[in-house]
Amino acid sequence: MKVSAPSTQLPSTDEAATLLNVMRRGELLVEACPSREVLKHVTSRWGVLVLLVLETRVHRFSELRRAIGGVSERMLAQTLQWLESDGLVDRRAFEVVPPHVEYRLTPLGLEAAEKVRGLADWIESSLPRILRAQADRQP
Repeated sequence: MKVSAPSTQLPSTDEAATLLNVMRRGELLVEACPSREVLKHVTSRWGVLVLLVLETRVHRFSELRRAIGGVSERMLAQTLQWLESDGLVDRRAFEVVPPHVEYRLTPLGLEAAEKVRGLADWIESSLPRILRAQADRQP
């Protein structure tokens, strides 16, 4: 009689890769997932616009405020703090009078800006169709 070792079935390569991705990426649909805070910061109206403006070059606070029509000083400061805490924006303060602060995207921020630029470009190029769809749904 031949005795075999207990069977330990390993996941397939595809299953292992999927499991690894879930562990690495988080689960955005789960309420407590920390990815949701980053998503909120990056995809907020002001977060998207800050990323798009900083994608072009380094800006001072006042330049950013002028470039992004309608943003209040308070909201811009808060958005920059969020993006900085997420590692997307680098804030550099110079020890001069008057104070001089510059903002630039980090390499991670450049990646995020590229992604939101794709969405922003799609929205702008699709705007005529979106406006027609909105008009068709109005009573």
